[in-house]
Amino acid sequence: MAAYKKHVLLTGPPGIGKTTLCSKVKQALASRGVPTQGFYTEEIRGPGGGARVGFDVVTLDGGRGPLARVKTTGSKQRGPSVGSYLVDIQSFEQLALPAITKTVGSGIIIIDEIGKMELFSQTFSRAIQDLFDGGHSPILATVPIARQKPIHLVEQLKQRSDVTLLEVSKCNRNTLQDKVVELILQTAAHKPT
Repeated sequence: MAAYKKHVLLTGPPGIGKTTLCSKVKQALASRGVPTQGFYTEEIRGPGGGARVGFDVVTLDGGRGPLARVKTTGSKQRGPSVGSYLVDIQSFEQLALPAITKTVGSGIIIIDEIGKMELFSQTFSRAIQDLFDGGHSPILATVPIARQKPIHLVEQLKQRSDVTLLEVSKCNRNTLQDKVVELILQTAAHKPT
């Protein structure tokens, strides 16, 4: 008998459409009366759509705050960084943690994304492990595609027997929405005995 697949992970290269797909799935679930909670990350550009200056975390209930910003030359800013971006762990935790843990069990949790910047927060890392292990709510999450230095927790999540892993590509990004919605609705309706 096949293992019950409770969670869905979307992976793929940066800019392929994982966040857009999550947004479309959220809208489709809302139209069916399925509650969602969680967050997504959004690229922030300079004036006039110029160069990327950072990323915000945006909760599904409308909260917003910085996740990371470009490090400024000569700045005394300290903390973890990814490339040229300084990660604001405190801001991230204040928004993301309540968004994924406040009412566990009442709907679908959407997490975009479980990546290197987000996992600088040990509290977030533990919360992710607890959510996947707790078995209360189905999770739709995005994870980065494996690179030279894989992220240990991400690789563990991909290998779980209760996870369906889907790779988003240019060929399938416009057709995956229905499949993801169907998987999530099956999960939401499934009551293990």
